[in-house]
Amino acid sequence: MFMEVFYNKELLSGYMNSINASKLSIGFVPTMGSLHLGHLSLIKKAISENNYVLVSIYVNPTQFESKLDLEKYPKDFDIDVNLLKSLNSNKLSLFIPNDHEIYGDYISKKLFDFEGLDKQMEGKYRPGHFNGVATVLMKLFEYVNPNKAYFGEKDYQQLLIVKRLVNNYKLPISVIGCPIVRDDNGLALSSRNSRLTKDNRIYASKIYRILNRVKENFETLNFFEIKSWVNNQFEMDSTIDLEYFEISEDLTLKTAHKKEKKIKYRAFIAVKISNVRLIDNIALN
Repeated sequence: MFMEVFYNKELLSGYMNSINASKLSIGFVPTMGSLHLGHLSLIKKAISENNYVLVSIYVNPTQFESKLDLEKYPKDFDIDVNLLKSLNSNKLSLFIPNDHEIYGDYISKKLFDFEGLDKQMEGKYRPGHFNGVATVLMKLFEYVNPNKAYFGEKDYQQLLIVKRLVNNYKLPISVIGCPIVRDDNGLALSSRNSRLTKDNRIYASKIYRILNRVKENFETLNFFEIKSWVNNQFEMDSTIDLEYFEISEDLTLKTAHKKEKKIKYRAFIAVKISNVRLIDNIALN
């Protein structure tokens, strides 16, 4: 199956502008590659809802706070391209820029005001991360000019921040959140999972089991009891290091202290297994 592949932003923009001029809808799925079934679920949804779909693969250096983490991030463009071709869609195109295409001669990130959405959880433990994400997305949105952009709910905090970014800059883009795709054992699919050993991947199913127990007990336990129970589950665990567990308001991400009617809550977790960092979340009510 032939698939248009772009490496140059000017050529990409020209192509996308011609599609927009024809009043045809464009769906956009930005990724950092190492594609898996979670990515494919986003792409398939985009294909079902748009006339054309552009997937980008770019490992963005400004959203990594650790050079080592950037270097270790899994990359295999040939496998990714073949996986996209296997979808057998004539709607699909691919953009694979290098650093110079995105940033020019000087790689740097801009500062954004996310109105507090970035001050906890991932923003707290990965300072500057969301500024890097927003910097590259603003550039990609300019090149692609999509009608809809698709993001997975595994990175739920990122999803809300992208929605806020689009709203603040009044971009004519609908940001679509898509459900988490999980392995058979419940582990949320992530490109980083490829760095886990087979045994660790099996053991990591504990993350989802914990989240499910939290959801089951949400109505009967208070937040302090829930957090204490979760901390106890990891305190003596020599395989998984708990970085944070948080219960937040679903829309504002403010830390929840007392249950209130009409407010939706979500539990968030980040752990490390053999220095591989994994995140997950679950809606509680």
